Amino acid sequence: MSNVTETLNQMKSKFNADAAAGMDVVFQLQIEDDSYHIIVKDGNCDMVEGSYDEPSVTLTMDGDTFTGIMNGSVDGMQAFMAGQLRAEGDVMLATRLSELFPIG
Repeated sequence: MSNVTETLNQMKSKFNADAAAGMDVVFQLQIEDDSYHIIVKDGNCDMVEGSYDEPSVTLTMDGDTFTGIMNGSVDGMQAFMAGQLRAEGDVMLATRLSELFPIG
């Protein structure tokens, strides 16, 4: 899981506060047996290990898929269509991740 932790740290460093202006959402990440949630509120971002009771959207995938999506080597939409990524809740919100955490 060290790749996942490393990727989460990279996400935090790339956070685009301008894209988060006015947002108040929680992204739940279920990566294999581990859970993380990202709270995006009023231009701020907080990443927390563990589950959140009522996330805005829950994304479920394995560690390789997560790392690949976040580093740009895996297309998130293709992963979703192939069943490598599942989304529950506000699925359209998941498309905002690339704005909030730009790749590259």
